[in-house]
Amino acid sequence: MVQEQESETNIVLTKPFSLGNGNESDSEVYSAPNILQRILSLLTNVRPGSDLTRFQLPPQFNFPKSQLQCYGESIYSSTSDLLSRCNTGQSPLERLIFVVAWSISTTRPAIFGVAPYNPTLGETHHVSKGNLNVLLEQASHHPPVSALHATDEKENIEIIWCQYPVPKFNGTSVEAQVHGKRQLKLINHGETYEMNSPHLLIKILPVPGIDWVGNVNIKCIETGLVAELCYTSQSFFGFGGSKRLIKGKIIDSSSLKILHEVNGHWDSTVTLKETRSGEIRVIYDAKEVISGLQAPTLKDAESVWLTESALIWSELSQAILSKDWEKAREAKKAVEERQRELLRERESKGETWVPKHFILSQSKEGIWDCSPIQNATSIQGL
Repeated sequence: MVQEQESETNIVLTKPFSLGNGNESDSEVYSAPNILQRILSLLTNVRPGSDLTRFQLPPQFNFPKSQLQCYGESIYSSTSDLLSRCNTGQSPLERLIFVVAWSISTTRPAIFGVAPYNPTLGETHHVSKGNLNVLLEQASHHPPVSALHATDEKENIEIIWCQYPVPKFNGTSVEAQVHGKRQLKLINHGETYEMNSPHLLIKILPVPGIDWVGNVNIKCIETGLVAELCYTSQSFFGFGGSKRLIKGKIIDSSSLKILHEVNGHWDSTVTLKETRSGEIRVIYDAKEVISGLQAPTLKDAESVWLTESALIWSELSQAILSKDWEKAREAKKAVEERQRELLRERESKGETWVPKHFILSQSKEGIWDCSPIQNATSIQGL
């Protein structure tokens, strides 16, 4: 089990995406030189509109971390406990406002030119931090569906995510649309909040950059209160408009009355304006929540599952950090070949792979959903 306490291990754990490491100077630590030219060369034969889900990236374009770890870090890695604060609101409206702030905190700066590893089928990531236990599993490989279950027994909070990115090449950019549903349950209040994720936009030309864009809706099923947020980026040419801007409103869906307006930047501060009184207050300060984040450490290396992200990708991550690209290619090839070998074994036995920790389902409309088989706190020996 990965814990936030010190211990020596050979497993490679890197710092989460946070303020201060989401710029190009830091991307050089993890990527080969001339990254823009390499990207253009890589996409030369890719047609606009192409789905890049099965696109294989060379290790020079990888950040030393699995996508599962990135999802998990957005839950457990913060310097301020916004999740517990969601329980403290004295009214349904106040609790929704805290949920909005927490949802914004799961938006983390990315680094242009590098991407996390695509998780292998059945890969897991499990971290405990205080009373919070977070478990993720790659429930499907094609499409790449990731399932997350987090519980805080002290606060009686439960989080369930089921999401899958669909990256598409648009000629001058790549947009990864993150499909799926996120749920946050405040069990003490009998409230369930459903929300979606913004999309990741990677601009290649004319001005390289990376940002989160799109509409995010947060709705409390029981109260009917809704927050509508819009993430926007700079213009096509890189100027005009604000970077990392977020705007929105909080609505009572029963009366369609706008109660508050949301405005700010998700990487700095976000304010809330009450429409009736005009009162403005800060509900989110990124510097207080996602600055100076540290990598989790390992409590007991011998207890780590063979499916744990940090173990599966350890050799590749170490090679990337050392900029030993030949060794990195060999390490990545070994992981991919192992997956093909396991697939051949299942096919020869007529077996169908089934997730170990989640029940995965798909609706008639093609929407994927997942439910945890057991509480994250009852899972031992990771």
